[in-house]
Amino acid sequence: MLNPLPNTVTVHALNELSLVVNRGESVGVIGRNGSGKSTLMKLVSGQIRPTSGAIHASSTPIMLGVNAALVPELSGDQNVVLGCLAMGLTHAEIAERFDEIVEVSGLEKSIHLPMKSYSSGMGSRLRFAIAACANPEILLVDEALNTGDAQFAARSKRRMDELRSEAGCVLLVSHSLETIKDMTSRTVWLDKGDLIMDGPSKEVTKAYMKFTKELSKGNNITAANFRAEVQSSQANVSIVDISRQNTRSAG
Repeated sequence: MLNPLPNTVTVHALNELSLVVNRGESVGVIGRNGSGKSTLMKLVSGQIRPTSGAIHASSTPIMLGVNAALVPELSGDQNVVLGCLAMGLTHAEIAERFDEIVEVSGLEKSIHLPMKSYSSGMGSRLRFAIAACANPEILLVDEALNTGDAQFAARSKRRMDELRSEAGCVLLVSHSLETIKDMTSRTVWLDKGDLIMDGPSKEVTKAYMKFTKELSKGNNITAANFRAEVQSSQANVSIVDISRQNTRSAG
């Protein structure tokens, strides 16, 4: 084994924390840039492994835009087939769900155009529609719902509600607190790799807004004290644990 480079600095993107998400829950994840949100999603999706602890899931999590490896040169409808095949759907299942995927994406007029001609919002909508069509038990969404399209927001929320009602769960990362409040009932606030608060979305977003407001006014000490006060009220934590209790509390 090679010795570590002498000037190597180890950075902990996430500190020890424990998080259990149950069937039927929709959980938001908020925090400043560098807080550990994307790292959490990558850990849960299996893209990276934790250096300590373990992650348990009742089924394979589907991360929006990861399992659907789309090709810009292909048309939207071709990418629907490609993305669905990548998630394990059969051609018959794809044909059965194709119209629903297009409807959820809202790309009826553009579905036959090359995906490279799509705006970033259009691409995000298609990725969500593909990922959600597979009825995943665990759906991970990282910022992809912030497309500025009110109709798509309504369709995606309806689809997420359907997933939860079918005993699935959703983890949603977003910088939009309105999106978090509208689409989730529970929210986790991360900061510098620490879990600061875990509770009802309205309460957590309210606390987070107070924290960021103090920072924006330059009141760093006040913000730090408030952060510490909120964190101290939370239960002790120890690494990501998604539904360890086999399928009884899966999600």
